[in-house]
Amino acid sequence: MNEEGALEVTVTKLVGDTTIAKIIHLVEDAQAEKAPSQKFVDKFAKYYTPIIIVIAILVAIIPPLFGGEWHTWIYQGLAVLVVGCPCALVVSTPVAIVTAIGNAARQGVLIKGGVHLEEMGRINAVAFDKTGTLTKGYPEVTDFIMDKTARNNILDAVAAVESMSQHPLARAIVTYSESQGVQKVDMVNFQSVTGKGAYGEVGGSLIHVGSLNWAMELSEIPSELKQRAEALQKEGKSVMAVLLDKTFQALIAVTDPLRDESKDVLRKLKDIGIRHTVMLTGDDQRTAEAIASTAGVTDVRANLMPEDKLTAIKGLIGEYGRVAMVGDGINDAPALAASSIGIAMGGAGTDAALETADIALMADDLRQLPYTMKLSRKTLQIIKENIMFALGLKIVALLLIIPGWLTLWIAIFADMGATLLVVLNSLRLMRIHK
Repeated sequence: MNEEGALEVTVTKLVGDTTIAKIIHLVEDAQAEKAPSQKFVDKFAKYYTPIIIVIAILVAIIPPLFGGEWHTWIYQGLAVLVVGCPCALVVSTPVAIVTAIGNAARQGVLIKGGVHLEEMGRINAVAFDKTGTLTKGYPEVTDFIMDKTARNNILDAVAAVESMSQHPLARAIVTYSESQGVQKVDMVNFQSVTGKGAYGEVGGSLIHVGSLNWAMELSEIPSELKQRAEALQKEGKSVMAVLLDKTFQALIAVTDPLRDESKDVLRKLKDIGIRHTVMLTGDDQRTAEAIASTAGVTDVRANLMPEDKLTAIKGLIGEYGRVAMVGDGINDAPALAASSIGIAMGGAGTDAALETADIALMADDLRQLPYTMKLSRKTLQIIKENIMFALGLKIVALLLIIPGWLTLWIAIFADMGATLLVVLNSLRLMRIHK
């Protein structure tokens, strides 16, 4: 707080240069590329209603001009108007969508509109973020391997540096350090390097904690420990290196356990008909492949930054058509926006992910994904059945004009019967549960 003095502030970067501003820009661009969906029924009804009116007028006027009774054929014309009323046809789509969205809400799935519900039923491939989506999102340190020449209290310095970082892996290291009873030491000049790690000064020495690739840019890692790191990565663990004054000190292996339901969810998606699943992650390729193999994912894209995830989604859409993206973090927001359907893990998801997504799994339960997919596909089937029922009954009733059997009672029965039929058929969606 400054009350009476003066402050001189130097602006080094504008707000538009921040990471969050860039992500928002990517989201806006991705959303702008989406074309609005147009319903088949809306297009059909635009032409159907005028045609029915014209047919009714022709039925009422033309036969009397050739000797028919005006009273009889005007009655027939009115019957055509009644039976041709597009009530059942117009109701066929929204009643199914409202029923499905209501059922989904009761199961803890928020669907932000009928367009997204229908689109979900046409998905050909699903892309998953790894951390917090396929995995629990709570990494744990499994191995701390020190070099023979490492300083005994190196873990104290590591904990001091990582305590200033907000990265999930950093929090895992701090938790591990506390369990090992580390001594609290002072740290200055902390700096986080996006996608690489962090560093700071502890006791006059420079401590680097970050990825192996970053460490190898700064120092030489003993071949024995490099082989050990590769073995840990093949086990699906994220491996980081610790440097003291740019001299290698230790390896830290961290794993983010798979969700208990991940394997079952991926199997159910395959049963539904989703043959291609992709995992998008910033992890090392070998670590990512090990996790994907355990989970049952068919494809892996590793070492990705937020903009790389967006590029990957665009590539998948070009390859497979309609692609769903499931994520929870702010880094996933651009990819969620660019995908055909963005699905956010609602319980643990960030505000940006929830705002961008078309569907939110509010209970943070991945098992809701196959249920939502099944519900969407069943909704599409019900809509098609409704349209067939609505048009079929009307066509049969209209054909009764030829022998002169069409009456107002039959017309009313066909109109109301079709409407009731599509409503009752749509209510079948209430029976679909997880």
